[in-house]
Amino acid sequence: MGGHNGAGRTVFNILTRIEGGGVANYENIKDYGFDKRTAKEQREIAVMGGKASGEARRRKADFRKTLNMLLTAEIDNEEYKPVLEALGIECTLESALNMAMIKEGLAGNVKAYEAIAKYAGQSNQTERDDEEQRIRTERAKRARDLEVGNDDSNDENIQNFLKAMRPTQEDLEELFDNVGDGENEGEEKTE
Repeated sequence: MGGHNGAGRTVFNILTRIEGGGVANYENIKDYGFDKRTAKEQREIAVMGGKASGEARRRKADFRKTLNMLLTAEIDNEEYKPVLEALGIECTLESALNMAMIKEGLAGNVKAYEAIAKYAGQSNQTERDDEEQRIRTERAKRARDLEVGNDDSNDENIQNFLKAMRPTQEDLEELFDNVGDGENEGEEKTE
């Protein structure tokens, strides 16, 4: 069998020869011989793919290993080392990078500030955002409970809402009696 590039060119040639510019799918490709490969040829292709996948995983693992080794390597930088030592922090490249990000943030670099806040676990959500999320969650739970038929806890809330939408004469009189009590509150009191 040819090399990996030969197989890639074959697929490319086949895909460009699909009649009518249609989308490549099994029916279009099988006419060109892909379904006629022997079991041995199919195994060889699978082996090549497995090897390439393993190589890619090893490269990524080696990259992470190298990066972690570099980040934990001790540095001797005149600018950062005294500050890190004074704070009782290890003098590693990782610590120096963090200090550099903080320095950039202090200089007004908003992206550096956002990265620091993000990785320090600080949330950019306000209390109002949290309250709005809580309300949305409660509404979703109520809707789900009503859909499923579990309305035991919501029945009282629904009844109170309906009552507020259709007040009785007694409720209206009580409401307007209370309004009348505060008529003179806005006026200045004279003695």
